[in-house]
Parts: sequence; structure tokens; C-alpha cells
Amino acid sequence: MRNVGSPQAGPAGRPTLEMVAAVAGVSRGTASRALNGGANVSPAALAAVRRAADELGYRPNMAARSLALGRSDSVGLVVSETDERLFADPFFAAVVRGVHSELTAAGMQLVLTFSQCDEERAQVVRFAVGRHLDGVLLISVHGDDPLPYSLVRAGIPVVMAGRGTEQERRAGVWWVEADNAGGARTAVQYLLAIGRRRIATVAGPADMTVGRDRVEGWRQALSSAGLEPEPALLRHGDFSELSGRIAAEALLEEVPDVDAIFVASDLMAIGAMQALRVRGRRVPDDVAVVGFDNAPAAARHLPPLTTVDQSVEQIGRCMARMLVHRIDGRPVTEQHVVLPTRLVVRETA
Repeated sequence: MRNVGSPQAGPAGRPTLEMVAAVAGVSRGTASRALNGGANVSPAALAAVRRAADELGYRPNMAARSLALGRSDSVGLVVSETDERLFADPFFAAVVRGVHSELTAAGMQLVLTFSQCDEERAQVVRFAVGRHLDGVLLISVHGDDPLPYSLVRAGIPVVMAGRGTEQERRAGVWWVEADNAGGARTAVQYLLAIGRRRIATVAGPADMTVGRDRVEGWRQALSSAGLEPEPALLRHGDFSELSGRIAAEALLEEVPDVDAIFVASDLMAIGAMQALRVRGRRVPDDVAVVGFDNAPAAARHLPPLTTVDQSVEQIGRCMARMLVHRIDGRPVTEQHVVLPTRLVVRETA
């Protein structure tokens, strides 16, 4: 290492960038670049700077760094649901775990907020445009929600969970989703293979692509088997346990000879099985049930729930990774990612 003098510690004895540069044997500028992404820094110098920072316990002045880079190093995770839904549905917890782990590895902060009305959407845009957020992750977007397009128009990088509209895609919204139609198709094909023929579905919200895609997979599987996907066999819920029970009750009232139900979420499937139990219908003897998510409750349920695993935490990781790359200006091979699903066979089908 070359001798660059003996720089003094900062306020309260905190190590400074100059001290890191001295220990690493590099210039202050090289040390700064190494700690801010590593652009134009050799691998040897990058390793030396990071080692020196760890040895000294150096922590950057985030306010000064943000000012210099024009960044906040914070990412917003915006949920278009009520806080009750957020904390009741394990889907959201798994996505947050994936997002948080990826952002932590990138040295970025996670800011969680809700968007349930026009005023809250406007607040999100104002907060992001005010340089408080470098990008935004969106979960559970419904219908023609203007928030994705509003953020992109304001110059804020956006990645969504779930496929966006064609307008959003053209505008530059990126997205990550599971193979919802394929997962649903596999579930119904399995039910057909075990001899079920009156296969109903409790679908998600019709104003969400995830809801529509899982219905489409159900339709495709039935049609391929020469069966009619009758309207009476379709009911919609909102992914909650209560909505699953209500939808199943309506199905059993109108179609009492149903022998299987493909349910678009595990929570709704648990609700549907409550309705079946009240009606005296045995699972799976009388009615087979398949869910979607592979939530922890699916394996704990009695009987354990057959379900479609969509690797929810991986969806969160992929979303965060794409957004960080976009913020950093790094190349991304895919702007619209579809992750595979798999059927997990347990005891309800």
C-alpha cells in the first residue's frame, strides 16, 4: 500500500472515507467509487476498499451520499389492499421477505405503504417525485389503477407483481408473475386424471390479471378434456378465507353434484373446505380440493391441502433485483418475467 498520510477521524471519532482510502492504499475518489457501486474500479482495489471499510467499521454519510448521487437509497413497496388483508394473507408476508432480503443485500431501505384511494395514490407519487424513493414496487394492483402509469410518467422506475396492461408495458412498467394460467391448468388436469368431472373453480378478483389467468387455465384444461366450463361452475372471491367459504356455499347451492373445486388461493381453499364440512361433504372422498400458493397453512391444514406452489418469496426477490438493476442503470435481460409453478400433491385431492 502507498503512504497517503494519516487522516484524522471524523466527528465523535467515526472513521472517514479518507481513512478507508489510506488503509486500502487508494485515492479518496477510488474509495468513493468502490463504496458506491464499484464503477471503474479494479477488482483488487474494490476488495481492498471493502476490506478496509469493514476493518475500520466505516459507515457512509447517507445524507451526503444521497445528495451527491441524487438518490435516497430507498424503495417503496406499495400494496393496493387494506392493512387487514396485508397482515392476514401470507402471500404478502412472503413477498415482503423476498423484497427485504434482496434490498438489504443491495444496501437499500424498504418503505412500506398502502394505496387504497386517489388521495393515497397521489401521496405515493408526490413522495417518490420528491426524491424520497428511487423506485417503487407494486403489489396487488386492481383493474385500471392509474398508479403504475402515473409513477412511470413522473420518471420513477416501477416493477409490479403481476402482468400490467399493454399501456403500462409500452410506458415502461416492468413486472414479475408466476405462471398463473399454467399452474391452474396443471391443477385441473390433475383433478381430471384422478377421475373428477364436475370441476368448479373459486377464482380471484376478476379485475386482476392473476384472477383472470387462473380462470383461463381452468377453462383450458376442461375444454381440452372435452368438458364445458359452465358459468355455474365459476365463482369469484377476493383471496380471503371468508370469500372462499361464501363462494363455495354458493357453488354447492347451485351445483350440488360438484366433485372437485380448484381454488385460486390457499386461504380461499381453506374457506371452501369449511363450507364443504358444514354441508357434510367429505374431502377428498366427495369433493377434491386444490389450492394455489403453497402457503404454510396448506401443509398444516387437516387434511393437508394439495396446492400449486408459485414460489412467492422468489417473486419478491426477482422484483427487487430487477428494480435495483434498473435504478443502478445495469442491464436487465428480461423486463417481464414469468416464474414456473409446480403442483404439490397432499391429501385433499
